[in-house]
Amino acid sequence: MSDAAPRPDRPPLPEPSLKTFVSGLAGQVLINLGLFENPITHKKELDLEQAKYSIDLLQLLMEKMKGNLTAEEEKLMSAILYDLRMRYVEAAR
Repeated sequence: MSDAAPRPDRPPLPEPSLKTFVSGLAGQVLINLGLFENPITHKKELDLEQAKYSIDLLQLLMEKMKGNLTAEEEKLMSAILYDLRMRYVEAAR
């Protein structure tokens, strides 16, 4: 890939990492659960189907990477999945 010039209208992007990827997907779940404003619509919106789909993607990712995660990565993913599931259950009530 070619080096892309940074955009002056936003802060620099973080280094790509599993933690960054998982955190981004978790953030999307929180938006879908209506806990944060959708950055496009500027509204809090509840989309349980999309939230569940993203949680399931995180679970699948963790299962497929089993044995290749560091202890810290496994702990992070487990904690995020637990938290998102609990928030999902609360939102689905």
